[in-house]
Amino acid sequence: MWKRYLEISVLTKILIGLILGVIFGLIIGPKMEVLKPLGDIFMNLLKMIVMPVILFSLVVGAASIEPARLGKVGVKIMIYYLFTSAIAVFIGLLTSALFKPGVGLQLAGVTAKGITATPPSLVEVLLGIIPTNPFDALAKGQVLPTIFFGIVLGLALSLLKESRQESISSSAELVIRVFDGLANAMYKIVRGILQYAPIGVFVLVGIVFGKQGAKAVGPLLTVILAVYLGLAIHIFLVYGGFLRAFGIGLFAFLSKAKDAMLTAFVTRSSSGTLPVTMRVAHEEMGLPVGIYSFTLPFGATINMDGTALYQGVCAIFVANAIGMHLTFSQQIVVVLTAVLASIGTAGVPGAGAIMLLMVLDSIGIKLTEGSAAAMAYAMILGVDAILDMGRTMVNVTGDLVGTVIVSKSEGELDESRWG
Repeated sequence: MWKRYLEISVLTKILIGLILGVIFGLIIGPKMEVLKPLGDIFMNLLKMIVMPVILFSLVVGAASIEPARLGKVGVKIMIYYLFTSAIAVFIGLLTSALFKPGVGLQLAGVTAKGITATPPSLVEVLLGIIPTNPFDALAKGQVLPTIFFGIVLGLALSLLKESRQESISSSAELVIRVFDGLANAMYKIVRGILQYAPIGVFVLVGIVFGKQGAKAVGPLLTVILAVYLGLAIHIFLVYGGFLRAFGIGLFAFLSKAKDAMLTAFVTRSSSGTLPVTMRVAHEEMGLPVGIYSFTLPFGATINMDGTALYQGVCAIFVANAIGMHLTFSQQIVVVLTAVLASIGTAGVPGAGAIMLLMVLDSIGIKLTEGSAAAMAYAMILGVDAILDMGRTMVNVTGDLVGTVIVSKSEGELDESRWG
């Protein structure tokens, strides 16, 4: 039976778990919570290898690429991430104009307490990138400091292996091979974790729909439709357009990215999905480790296309709910704030909610205790789990698209893998 189970594709098993989770969640309701430990096991398994995968892969990648070229890759991926995030907010505003979420919303009976959050300043974010203790950053799961340390260590090894002293160069080569072996061991562990994924998917999805599924199709249906339509447009038009411009078919890409996309949809965590995303880049797409070991962890931290789109829709929802009409200039402010906030809130727990607070504040909407705006915001949080599934999937998809086109632009894409 185990052998037959392994013969079934991971995608098929995860889809079965997803469908059964929705069905059982709607039927059983909140009682699905009793199975939560089974879902926690899946999340913990993924989290267990996130930081090792980032560090081991990044050291190998940085050691195999020239420093000047690494900077070139960094500039390309940063431009791509900012540009697609800006487009995502515009799409969110367009779908909001179509569905008009929040118009005529009755807030009577909805209560909310004042919600406050203080995002870090740009200086704090920049200083936080440099770890005072890299091992502490690893232990705490701080991605940006780990990226910084991994790049520095990898570049140092790259320089040492070119040393004229054989003892130094051979030692550097040995360390690089050790890290390469550890990185491949992590990918092997990921493949094993994916065999457990259907059970985790079933439980996690069942809990979400058991708690919120039925009531989510009420007054907030327009928000859900606007967000998911926008996410679909972003995948097929924006990502599809980028891929076509570089001679890559969208459906060929999606067939290779499906494991990472489904994992992101269920776990609702770009960082938690990172081990699967890197395995897909390595094994399914054949992307160079020198590029994906940097672009994917970096993207999981700052690239938030799906979240940026969500900001646009939710800003319109809150504004409509309190009877406020956003001018064109205010909508431009929403775009700029959402894009910049995607960088400024990197690594902050509950980044989506904090980003939305920043966006609302930028257009003059204050969430004071008991206010209509706070009530509308609380309603958004009520279905945030369902919205989070779609936006996280798009975030991860965008990371992979960016990595593919940068690899192609650098002449390092394995064309044989793409037909």
